Amino acid sequence: MADGPAGSGSTATDFALALLTELARAGVTDVVVSPGSRSQALALAAAALERAGGISVHVRLDERTAGFHALGLAVESGRPAAVVTTSGTAVANLHPAVLEAHHSGVPMIVVSADRPDELRGIGSNQTTVQPGIFGAAVHFVRDVEAPSVHGVDASTVDTVRTLVRQAVAAAAGHQGQPGPVQLNVAFREPLSAGLSDEDVHAVPDDEVDLAFATRRVHSGLPVIELAPDDEPATVVIAGHDAGADAERIAWELGAPLIAEVSSGARFGRNLVVTYRELLRDPAFGGVVRRAVVLGHPTLSREVPALLQRDDVETIVVRSPAADPFDPARASRPDAPTTFVSDVRVTGRTRPEHRAWVGRWVAASRALLGDGDAGPDLDAKRSEDRAERNKFLRDEVALRRRPVDRTMLADAVWGATWPHDRLVLGASQIIRVADGHVAGKAIRVHANRGLAGIDGTVSTALGIAAALERSSAPVGTTRVLLGDLTLLHDVGAFVTGTEEPHHRVQVIVGNDAGGAIFRGLEVAATTPQADMRRMMTTPQHVDVERVVTGLGWEYRRAATWGDLEQVLTDPAERLVIEVPLAE
Repeated sequence: MADGPAGSGSTATDFALALLTELARAGVTDVVVSPGSRSQALALAAAALERAGGISVHVRLDERTAGFHALGLAVESGRPAAVVTTSGTAVANLHPAVLEAHHSGVPMIVVSADRPDELRGIGSNQTTVQPGIFGAAVHFVRDVEAPSVHGVDASTVDTVRTLVRQAVAAAAGHQGQPGPVQLNVAFREPLSAGLSDEDVHAVPDDEVDLAFATRRVHSGLPVIELAPDDEPATVVIAGHDAGADAERIAWELGAPLIAEVSSGARFGRNLVVTYRELLRDPAFGGVVRRAVVLGHPTLSREVPALLQRDDVETIVVRSPAADPFDPARASRPDAPTTFVSDVRVTGRTRPEHRAWVGRWVAASRALLGDGDAGPDLDAKRSEDRAERNKFLRDEVALRRRPVDRTMLADAVWGATWPHDRLVLGASQIIRVADGHVAGKAIRVHANRGLAGIDGTVSTALGIAAALERSSAPVGTTRVLLGDLTLLHDVGAFVTGTEEPHHRVQVIVGNDAGGAIFRGLEVAATTPQADMRRMMTTPQHVDVERVVTGLGWEYRRAATWGDLEQVLTDPAERLVIEVPLAE
């Protein structure tokens, strides 16, 4: 490629191959494609480059699922995937995934095919204003006119290389926040030509710059030095995507750790699971005077309420998300939040700090209680026949017990290990898990940038695809969600026959509607019929017929025993339906 491609007979194809080759050189290893006419040169060049060993291609039948698949690839790999679309509404269908990527700081490269300038604004078919269609959600936009007279020569390749490196740098956050970018590429006819394998060459491994494409946080903010407080009154709050540093900072400061379930920091001796209840308690939350925040907290009202208090000093480590987390900005302009790039702890903790943490941890364990304690194992080994029989009856009763949300969260959490991945939908179940499951150092993701329910399964499929291509041990990617979240992404289950399958379990807690809305304050004063029709939207979709019709395996788990057994099912693509009481 250094001297330009030999030439296929279609400038569109030659340009598309040059663009994709330079993306690969800049560290972009994955390209997600949805079929379309105007983008055919990009799609076919991607297939040829994959055969040559240059990239991995993922074909999704519709653009909405393609966008979230690209999001999942980037979440797992840390590098942007390119997502290729044809023109018109195809580009607009990427908008939900682009918004999520923007607000969560996940890199993504949109390569949208378009008509040339002379065909815009004259009523041409499938033509709209595509450059800037995503507004402020993209960090870099270029409207690229493909050459049509002189073809693609070495000078064109150099220009493309510069453009690609600018786009990848913007997506990865070399300056500013990481997130989505858009290359809008116009193509003139002929829109493509065949490529022989002799015309296509992968970039040599020593020229592929994976580090260049890897997400980074370049906030330009100072590193703050903090010491354990004289009178212990600090908490560390780890929101979504906080990372393991939050656990270290909490330990070094001698502070309770409030870690949301998708924080990446939900483990360690300082972890406080029932933080909502304790933050509301004057004896705990009421005496907090300093809060150190990492990531993007989204799962409680208690955390923003704490940070809005005049008597709480707030230090926020700037996350990759588009907006800084600052719930106190409107309520206390005279005591602004301190934003930093990192926290360096100086000094040592004292027994008072260990006592401060111990109070929180002990209170949290007391609130959790024993949960649904299983049968007494000592009775199983008892010499007393009556005790052994009681154990057996209790064991049978437990295995026949209907599953509720807490049991469901416990079971999925318990079945997931560091070599697995867990994806949580924006359903009631993520809040149940956040308020209940114990500490465990596992990889958990949720689309919490905008906390929408769309694209959850598609995101998980992207995560699974990236995991299986990585050097990490490969386990099962599990998705835990509600029925409406599942229905919002039914398109994710539709896969072309030529595409590889991944080891994915989709566990759907089905309560026949939107349970999360039953907790709204307005529910107490609104006619129940109106709440049902307008908010909880009950449905009776036959999940088994839907997913088996799309080629997935199906299991139903109505009891604890069923659920325990099915979570170890070796089926490659499996949907597990767990009926829940409304």
